[in-house]
Amino acid sequence: MTALDATRPPETPTTDGTTSSVLYTYDLAPTKKEGRRWGAYNVFTLWANDVHSLGNYAFAIGLFALGLNVWGILAAFLLASVLLFLLLTLSGFMGHKTGVPFPVMSRIAFGIRGAKIPAAVRGIVAIAWFGIQTYLASTVLGALLTALFPGLRPLDENSFLGQSALGWITFLGLWAVQLVIVSYGMQMIRRYMAFAAPTTLITMCALAVWMFVRAGGSISLSVDAPLVGGEMWLQVLQAAALWVVIYGTFVLNFCDFTRSARSRASIVRGNVIGIPVNMLFFAVIVVVLSGAQFKLDGRIITSPTDIVRTIPNTALLAIASLALIALTVAVNLLANFVAPIYALIDLFPRRLNFRRAGVVSAVAGLVILPWNLYDSPVVVNYFLGGLGALLGPLFGVIMADYWLLRKSKVNVPDLYSEDPRGEYHYSRGFNPRAVAAFVPGAAIAVTVALVPLFHPVAGFSWFVGAVLGAAVYALIADRTAPVRDVDGEAIAVAAE
Repeated sequence: MTALDATRPPETPTTDGTTSSVLYTYDLAPTKKEGRRWGAYNVFTLWANDVHSLGNYAFAIGLFALGLNVWGILAAFLLASVLLFLLLTLSGFMGHKTGVPFPVMSRIAFGIRGAKIPAAVRGIVAIAWFGIQTYLASTVLGALLTALFPGLRPLDENSFLGQSALGWITFLGLWAVQLVIVSYGMQMIRRYMAFAAPTTLITMCALAVWMFVRAGGSISLSVDAPLVGGEMWLQVLQAAALWVVIYGTFVLNFCDFTRSARSRASIVRGNVIGIPVNMLFFAVIVVVLSGAQFKLDGRIITSPTDIVRTIPNTALLAIASLALIALTVAVNLLANFVAPIYALIDLFPRRLNFRRAGVVSAVAGLVILPWNLYDSPVVVNYFLGGLGALLGPLFGVIMADYWLLRKSKVNVPDLYSEDPRGEYHYSRGFNPRAVAAFVPGAAIAVTVALVPLFHPVAGFSWFVGAVLGAAVYALIADRTAPVRDVDGEAIAVAAE
């Protein structure tokens, strides 16, 4: 069964009575251990696609522009990749053990109703970035079309709601393609990633080799006045911290994918190749692209699209552009489409399934007119930056509850029970201690992220929030309540 034809199964008995139709649907149910299909390669393709996004390249190339030399950039990504490997492996193990998506996983710490808080925050951030990433891909497609068909240029010279006619056509086209892929469920997303990952890696590697040859077989190791000493190492630490922040969304809902993983070993193997190895490969491509361009003409590029547009051969230009578009679509599906789908199903379980929630998410990503958001520094820095800072304390509370308090013991059936005696009912469905730990961590993290006074350390806001959330929760959590380890096989559905 897939999300395309899934319907809500009948009420299924649990250890404490019956599952609740408000908490349990086919899409939110745990997955059966038998039949899970995600192996190490599938986990690797998550990172092979997501790491090489246009936004990530813009961030990494910006480090070269800020004055980090080649070795500083490599050091920043090495440190960040080690941290991310640890965080994502811990998060991934949670999904494999329980088989549940992030909105349900959050019920362990926040309660069966309180879990809507982290799910909503994660979903709002994802919907905004879904629209923005689709817009960025549409600009690449628009540039390709005008290069291939110059007669289309007049369509790019008018404006309606901030977009030209060509902009609307390319945006809606890519928007529709992503909606079709998602409508077939996680299985189709897995297949698309398996196709996009090698395409992306081969294209970016070929682009780097081409630039290296153009630059005469060598590159500039830095800009003319690079950072040195303590200033350089502070930038290295901030760059590593910001790279982890970029993945602050993924470390929360990695369980949406690993709930279909075959084993812990497949998660570890996929993460090893996909995070430390792949991220260093990404960093090498960054320094080659930026260093080669700087050697050629002293210009600092802002994105791989700057180089793609200079490819003299029309056929190669088309191939490279299409590869970048395929990459951006893959990133969007992974990081920005799956999370709001599960969040919406959790909020409206009786009305939405995976397919319908995908439509709602896509429509929301359209009506916010994302190009206007992207062009507004106030919106990006304050709205999305502030919401992003909230992800740290959420992660801290959830990790502390699962690993420190419960020692990874979870009563999966009770995650779907409204019985007041249920393990995750707490007080009317909310865990006040989790909320009490989240609020101060969130307030301080947002302050660090947004208040100009703290700008020098703003990049560490996610870590500040995560550490505070975990520490406060570890201090005030209720350790007297019984903790049971019960699997969810009795109410599980087939993994996609």
